[in-house]
Amino acid sequence: AASDVYKRQESDFYEISPKTSFDEALKRINYLKDVIEKNDGYKLFYIDGEPIKRESDLQIIYRLTWFASDFDVNREPNNGRGPVDYSISKGSKDKTVVEFKLASNSKIRQNLENQVKIYKEANNTKNAITAILYFNTTEYNKVKKIISELGIKEAEEFIILIDGRPKQSASNVK
Repeated sequence: AASDVYKRQESDFYEISPKTSFDEALKRINYLKDVIEKNDGYKLFYIDGEPIKRESDLQIIYRLTWFASDFDVNREPNNGRGPVDYSISKGSKDKTVVEFKLASNSKIRQNLENQVKIYKEANNTKNAITAILYFNTTEYNKVKKIISELGIKEAEEFIILIDGRPKQSASNVK
């Protein structure tokens, strides 16, 4: 169909390329982030104006971004130290672990300090991405403070913050 041709010309999202599991996992998290922040995807996390705060919902939605991929995508594989949210791989030498967290999680500091490191070791990889969904400015500030206190550099540790706050209609923005 003509619309399919247009989509393929405008985006490489549907293309299968020889990139690494890390490149693909990051690309798909950024796609998910864009949908949540810019295309009303945040609405999936609300009922009657109140946020539904379940990490599992975010994990399931992430799985939907893996259409048309030659990568092996596993949800909650446990290689000895507890289940990581996702393990993305192409063979045993190209593996990335992905963790999703809610900023409201009471163990967010502990998770950022230890959990991903342990999962990387258990899954025999150096590649990891942590995506953190927040629903208000207080949660955002809390996570930014923890990241700063732990001396984590978001870009180097590949921590992606996703803004799940309700967005105002463009027609109402002043």
